Amino acid sequence: MSDLVSIFLHLLLFKLVAPVTFRHHRYDDLVRMLYKVHNECPHITRVYSIGRSVKGRHLYVLEFSDYPGIHEPLEPEVKYVGNMHGNEVLGRELLLQLSEFLCEEFRNRNQRIVRLVEDTRIHIMPSMNPDGYEVAAAAQERDISGYLVGRNNANGVDLNRNFPDLNTYIYYNEKNGGPNHHLPLPDNWKSQVEPETQAVIQWIRSFNFVLSANLHGGAVVANYPYDKSLGHRVRGFRRTANTPTPDDKLFQKLAKIYSYAHGWMHQGWNCGDYFPDGITNGASWYSLSKGMQDFNYLHTNCFEITLELSCDKFPLQGELQREWLGNREALIQFLEQVNFQLKRSTPQAAPKRRIPNSGQRGRVLPKKVQPRAARKKETTMKQPQRGPA
Repeated sequence: MSDLVSIFLHLLLFKLVAPVTFRHHRYDDLVRMLYKVHNECPHITRVYSIGRSVKGRHLYVLEFSDYPGIHEPLEPEVKYVGNMHGNEVLGRELLLQLSEFLCEEFRNRNQRIVRLVEDTRIHIMPSMNPDGYEVAAAAQERDISGYLVGRNNANGVDLNRNFPDLNTYIYYNEKNGGPNHHLPLPDNWKSQVEPETQAVIQWIRSFNFVLSANLHGGAVVANYPYDKSLGHRVRGFRRTANTPTPDDKLFQKLAKIYSYAHGWMHQGWNCGDYFPDGITNGASWYSLSKGMQDFNYLHTNCFEITLELSCDKFPLQGELQREWLGNREALIQFLEQVNFQLKRSTPQAAPKRRIPNSGQRGRVLPKKVQPRAARKKETTMKQPQRGPA
């Protein structure tokens, strides 16, 4: 039955296929593309900037909603963020294609897309690191090889190692007692982060995001929290260990939904790595401190996963169409989960945690609060295979 449902969803989505342009987009091209989509669908889109990069480039977001710019009570907010590492470019291109696709399919009255736009407020940021992308793209044009060229921002900082470290507090609180959500920021947090990071933090504090995905490259796997292991460093070495959140089952389900809707992620064998079901707990793969994924969850209760989408960080232009076809259904299904999983799967016996927000104060999400000792058995489960990303 599940196979029949999957086939039906594919047919419904692909009945009307939007024309797309499969090429890489430099910063000016990206801006033109966003405004092109807005001009084609002005009544359901809004282009806005959350801030600027080190070099002064805008961090643009394209919003889809039946009432763009307006928060509707009980309508969930979801976001996609791409190109956090400037040289990992597939997510940037997929989000531009997705934007064009949503607009065209809404205009064609594809009922699946119409329902998605009318029931959800979608925010799409194709590039969090436009400065790094320009460095990486210029290197590609000059045929300069280098695995890390353009990865960091213009100040040489890895933006996915630049968020306030809230994992240290949560692990201490789980052991000694204390809050396990809505953890506060340190007083001096603005002095510790880059302009791009500060803009994103202020952005996620301004909207009640419930679901999110951060698009990366270098592997093919859906990665879920926590990213930082409990024993992050032991005698100078990074320690990997499965480190689940209290909402681990829901995170695994969200990751599997993307993996199994993807063209080949769920097969597990990709890029020389093996991940059962195409998913992994971040800390069991490699421990990462100050990442955006854990920060979203611990500071704002937003359920964010990290999508590693390609073996090649900067795929050739000729490969973009295949990648789009492999990710299109997964990108749509993941957005739909904000209305399916997060609205309908709240366990009756589980304690609740509220998501405060202007206009959405009644929304709740499951939070299975329990001491780490009670989850000892869960943390010693069989680990997925490791592989550097």
